[in-house]
Amino acid sequence: MSLSPAGALRHSGNLFAMALDVVRTLPRRPFQAREFIQQAWFVASVTILPTALVSIPFGAVIALQIGSLTRQLGAQSFSGAASVLAVLREASPIVTALLIAGAGGTAICADLGARKIRDEIDAMQVLGIDPIHRLVVPRVLASMVVAVLLNGLVSVVGVAGGYFFNVILQNGTPGAYLASFTTLAQLDDLWAAELKALVFGAIAAIVASYKGLTAQGGPKGVGDAVNQSVVITFMLLFVTNFVMTAVYFQVVPQRG
Repeated sequence: MSLSPAGALRHSGNLFAMALDVVRTLPRRPFQAREFIQQAWFVASVTILPTALVSIPFGAVIALQIGSLTRQLGAQSFSGAASVLAVLREASPIVTALLIAGAGGTAICADLGARKIRDEIDAMQVLGIDPIHRLVVPRVLASMVVAVLLNGLVSVVGVAGGYFFNVILQNGTPGAYLASFTTLAQLDDLWAAELKALVFGAIAAIVASYKGLTAQGGPKGVGDAVNQSVVITFMLLFVTNFVMTAVYFQVVPQRG
């Protein structure tokens, strides 16, 4: 991958053009249902367990930090509300995005990269088969669907872990923790987190597909493409998260 400014702009433009091609190809028929189901199952199988395991310490750290802060301020009754708000708004979509990019995205990039260096992609184009429609679109849709479902799983596990650590380790009151759930958090926070997960899943799959389809240089080139896809995806995810969070605070009124 070129490190020059011109090369970076060229790759950025090609990535954006591929994203537009994916959007343009979405309604094309026939829909690759079998490929979509296989990819959704594969992405879910490699991300469900790591996501659940990672969400437990995330919820625990948030609960411990917020529990300590609310105790210092004399507002222990709001520890549940603050923990749920932090998990729903930020922790859940971020954990989901990192696991989708780190586990599912790398597998997508490696698969498409291996097809590329074996000249399978070129053979498909010679036969008149569009690789975007046949391979990329099902993977993007599968990542988006799995990301939305994983976000719900992370939210449940994170909130449960926060409840356990707050009540058991910090001697919090179970009733106060549960009763304060809806004090600050609202249903719009959940929908915003699901939208973030949907967008993050699309970004991870598109970047992984682009790097896989442009891999060069044999197996080493595929390995480099996988590493680059993870780094680029993480950078785009954090920037996108900042933008979506800023827009959300401007659009949705917050509870006092």
